[in-house]
Amino acid sequence: MIPAGRHGGDGARLAAALGIDPGAVLDLSASLNPVAPDAGDVVAKHLDALRRYPDPAQATVALAEAMGVDPDCLLLTNGGAEAIAMVAADKGGTVVSEPEFSLHPRLAEGGNGPHWRSNPHNPTGRLWTAPIDDGSTAGTGWVWDEAFYPLATGRWTAGHTGIVVGSLTKLFACPGLRLGYVLADVGCVQRLRDRQPEWSVNGLAASALPDLLAGADLPAWAAAVARLRAALVDLLTPFKPLPSDANYVLCTDAAGLRDRLAPHGVLVRDCASFGLPDHVRVAVPDEAGLARLQEALCAAG
Repeated sequence: MIPAGRHGGDGARLAAALGIDPGAVLDLSASLNPVAPDAGDVVAKHLDALRRYPDPAQATVALAEAMGVDPDCLLLTNGGAEAIAMVAADKGGTVVSEPEFSLHPRLAEGGNGPHWRSNPHNPTGRLWTAPIDDGSTAGTGWVWDEAFYPLATGRWTAGHTGIVVGSLTKLFACPGLRLGYVLADVGCVQRLRDRQPEWSVNGLAASALPDLLAGADLPAWAAAVARLRAALVDLLTPFKPLPSDANYVLCTDAAGLRDRLAPHGVLVRDCASFGLPDHVRVAVPDEAGLARLQEALCAAG
């Protein structure tokens, strides 16, 4: 069977190995919004953007209005990965504790820089509930990765002190489009903007974003995810799923499950990159995906 990639999303490689169309794979290794409208229908209306150099100004204002923040405090990026990389290069820092998303920086104990933490936590899916030391006395602060926060809560951001990085392509279920953001103070955003490569956000993404935002319904999406997640947990009970607030569930007793499901065209996330080799992370699917997963689980024994 195909080896697992570091970040999931291996559906196309599985399809090639099975000799089937990529659309025939149920890829639950990538945690996307299971109830998002087809972004392709929106993007198709903006194909004329291919003939122009990208300008993210209008898209930045549209996102700032949706989030209720100052546009000068917001930077659009080429996916959440670029947002993380730019902030890590500027600020450094290290994760609060392991396991944590592998793209977040790690420094030796005692190193300088902010504390990094995904919220909800990746890979467990739990929202942050502990008291927050904003690090002001130590000069460190926080970087919050809120890639999955809207789908967990129905709100754009928790509003914690510090820097926020996020992923719009997870929210709109279009990871190939590459859209992310940094939310920070004006000085930090301007510094990052000055360092960002020219035309980093592609023209299709920048042109389509205002229309994608116009069709967003975060509270309804979060409610649907919660309902679907409960059904997913029921299916995964034999594999000891942990409680989750996110659009994915971490199973703690699932050694070999990825390889057993893959021949049936269903893919789950191997968690070896988190240091959890016997765990899998399973994205919340839609109703049809739940039925397909149930069939694959039965067929896989």
